[in-house]
Amino acid sequence: MDASRRKFLSTTAKAAGGLGLLSVSDLSFSQIAPPLNTSEDDFWSWVRHSYTVSQNIVNLNNGGVSPQPKVVQEAFEHYNRFSNEVPTYYMWRVLDKGREDVRRDLAKLAGADPDEISINRNATEALDIIIYGIDLKKGDEVIVTNYDYPNMRHAWMQREQREGIKLVWIDIPVGLDNEEAVVKLFTDAISTKTKVIHLTQVINWTGHILPAKRICEEAKKKNILTVMDAAHSFAHYEMNLHDIGCDFAGTSLHKWLCAPFGTGMLYVKKERIANLWPIMSSENPKSDDIRKFEALGTRSFPAEMGIGRAISFHESIGSKRKEERLRWLKNYWVNKVKQHPKIKFYSPLSDHASCAIATVGIEGKKATEIESYLFDKFSVHTVAIEWQKVNGIRVTPHVYTSTSDLDKLVKGLLELADR
Repeated sequence: MDASRRKFLSTTAKAAGGLGLLSVSDLSFSQIAPPLNTSEDDFWSWVRHSYTVSQNIVNLNNGGVSPQPKVVQEAFEHYNRFSNEVPTYYMWRVLDKGREDVRRDLAKLAGADPDEISINRNATEALDIIIYGIDLKKGDEVIVTNYDYPNMRHAWMQREQREGIKLVWIDIPVGLDNEEAVVKLFTDAISTKTKVIHLTQVINWTGHILPAKRICEEAKKKNILTVMDAAHSFAHYEMNLHDIGCDFAGTSLHKWLCAPFGTGMLYVKKERIANLWPIMSSENPKSDDIRKFEALGTRSFPAEMGIGRAISFHESIGSKRKEERLRWLKNYWVNKVKQHPKIKFYSPLSDHASCAIATVGIEGKKATEIESYLFDKFSVHTVAIEWQKVNGIRVTPHVYTSTSDLDKLVKGLLELADR
């Protein structure tokens, strides 16, 4: 347990009135201690065994929801049992205070200030707060793309229908691996009426990493607000929100951070907080306190407390080491199948434009056929993507994925391509 969290637990134990209701030992967990002086293979073996993943199914759909390492499950289960002893006391008077430690740790990982970070339930909630909270009037233009996540598209489309704003759609060519060309797509769509650019940092359909910093720089030159969907980037690879320069961002923590299910994070640049309307009730909707976006009522305190353990586990690996491993896993299987004449990639594969995620198709096969074949014959779980011009399966390994897992994927793809 890190020192700051131990201090918090010690303080809250005293707050329980000295009645033996809570002690530091009651809330202690096994230490996160990766092996020292071991080989790279041994280290990643330790990581794999830190999870409780199925031995019968190869999970290559971590992009949807990632499993939690054992230490995170343990924390959640403990805090859940703890909360159930006296819910209104332990949740509202004890665990609620722990959110500030989690906020601080998330801010450090995200490259932001704690007073710019709000803890919520997922990327959709975080981004909806932004989308519905920005002041816009009839005729104002918002730039969106054909590969933004559906929930975000629908939110903007609802504002268009209700308020008369105008959505300007960008068509990003599949597999485009040219940063200048991507930036130009956005800048060419800007007009004197453009007020917002909605930017998906990593396209969920293909894993395409867009040049977010460059796009935000261009938007700032013209006083255009930038909303960044960071659902597939946060804790996937190294990133810094202040360096990127976006005005708003939202992400899910149950994806790449492997935090408890139903946890998310909202980022709002400090000077933008006061003018962003909360969608939940707030005593002062024009407050510049980031906590105005957390008026959720009763929430999952055990899940929020588990975020801290997920951050500790992430840091035990290291952001850069994790990024390099995820990219290496992607390249491992991609390089074994990419020369097959019937296999097609819908993702850019360069290091600057991709990391863990790649979407692959087979000539003459529907995505659903590929998905079913891999699962039925090899127990490899992926997800079929049939969206716009994409017709393939999205393959998303995680840090616990082994090369033997990926070898099953490779064998299945090659067999099906040869049929």
